[in-house]
Amino acid sequence: MNLRGTVRADRPLVVLAVGEEARYLPPDLPVLLTGMGKVNAASAVAAVLAAGPRPRLLLNLGTAGALRPGLAGIHEVATVLQHDLDTDLLRTLTGETYGAPLSLATEGAVLATGDTFVADDAARDRLAQRADLVDMEGYAVAWAAAQAGVPCRVVKQVSDEAGEGAARTWKESVDACARDLAEWAGRHIA
Repeated sequence: MNLRGTVRADRPLVVLAVGEEARYLPPDLPVLLTGMGKVNAASAVAAVLAAGPRPRLLLNLGTAGALRPGLAGIHEVATVLQHDLDTDLLRTLTGETYGAPLSLATEGAVLATGDTFVADDAARDRLAQRADLVDMEGYAVAWAAAQAGVPCRVVKQVSDEAGEGAARTWKESVDACARDLAEWAGRHIA
C-alpha cells in the first residue's frame, strides 16, 4: 500500500493497483496504490478510510481485460461482481448472501473481479456470459467503500483481451492505458 498526497473530505481519492497505472495522473491528486488482488485492495482502502478523513468519493481507475471482441477504450462500471466467489452455493449452505453483485451506476459495463489474471480463452469465454470486463481489484474497492459509506465509481481502461497472450499485451499496453486514464481523470475530476 502506498498513499501519495493527502486525503481530504472535499476531494476524491483515486485508487489504483500499481504505479504503472498511475504514472501520468496529476501530482495534486491524492492517489492510493493498493497492490494487486482483492485482499490488497480491500485492506488498503479500509485502512485509509478508517484513518480518516474520508474523501467525498473513491474513484477506482485501472486496467481491465475485455471479455468480448470489440471492447476497447475506457468504460465506467455499472455493476461489479466477484467471479471467484460462489455466492449462490454459499447462500445454499448458510442462508446468508456473501459477495453479491454491487450496483454502482445506472449505465455502464459489468466488471468481474477475481484474484486470477485471466489469460486463458476458455476462462474468458465463461466470464463473458456474466460480464463485459475483468480485473483484480474493482469489487474489493467498491465493497470497502460501501462498508464505509463512501460513494464509489469504477472506471477501467481495456488493456488486453483476457485470453492467450494477455500478460504480454498488458505489459505492452499499460503505459498507453495510464496516459488515457490520466487524460480521463483530468476531464472528469473537479
